[in-house]
Amino acid sequence: MGDSKASSMFGAGSAVFRGVISAPLERVRRRASGPPPEESRDHVNAIIECEIIPRLLMAHHTGAASPKSRRTRPIHPEDASRFAMLPLRLEAASLLEEVDAFIAEGSSVETICLALLAPAARMLGEMWDRDECDFLDVTMGLWRLQEVMREIAARAPADLPSLKVPRSALFAPMPGDQHNFGALMIEEVFSRAGWHSEALVKPERRDLLDRLAARPFDLAGLTLSRDCPSAALANLVRAMRNASANPRIAVLVGGRMINENPGIVEEVGADGTGADALAALETAEKLVKVTALSTQTLR
Repeated sequence: MGDSKASSMFGAGSAVFRGVISAPLERVRRRASGPPPEESRDHVNAIIECEIIPRLLMAHHTGAASPKSRRTRPIHPEDASRFAMLPLRLEAASLLEEVDAFIAEGSSVETICLALLAPAARMLGEMWDRDECDFLDVTMGLWRLQEVMREIAARAPADLPSLKVPRSALFAPMPGDQHNFGALMIEEVFSRAGWHSEALVKPERRDLLDRLAARPFDLAGLTLSRDCPSAALANLVRAMRNASANPRIAVLVGGRMINENPGIVEEVGADGTGADALAALETAEKLVKVTALSTQTLR
């Protein structure tokens, strides 16, 4: 890749985006001198999970739909582990060449985001935690990942929505859950597939119910990054259905707890789940098609 091409890709706005990445991390650096204390270790990982990764996603969001890319070549864990070290030593243009190799082999933009770039961002936080990299390393590594995300999304071709009549969906983490990455990632995947989707970040229970009451969403999705009592989840699912402006709303639940025990879906009164965002999309489209057919039959 020539210098002129790299300059056109990464020159405009790079200083601004580097500032967006470094600003929250600078708060941590000012609190720590020498090896980071335990509180700062936890804080930087929370920032990467709750602020940096969502900014990576929102910075590259285009609204373009690419349903043809679904269920494409997966990325093997060993490839993801190797790639995770590269943002520390490669410039953005060289990092993009590595990503392009995965795309050339059939990996979709969604897969790149889910299985390559976001895990690499998390790895930077883990390396900080182990004192294996410093503030500048983390800042530059995250900035390079963001530049790559912006570029591959800008090149992603627009396509027709996967549904002839666009559906609407609302996603949110379980109220009280501090990790909003899952909700933002699944919202991005649905949006690219032609859905009119929204994501709530760190919602209170009332925020979630009020939003469902304000708009007749076809589907609502809850993401759980940690275990919670199934009774609490069932209570929230019932409240969501009662509050929804759409009496036939479909409800998805997902996360590690659900993946390890899929029977929880039926137990809490939800309609389905997906092991990842792409599987959730397939489940959702089946659900809304069934709902549409049922509605037509009743007319």
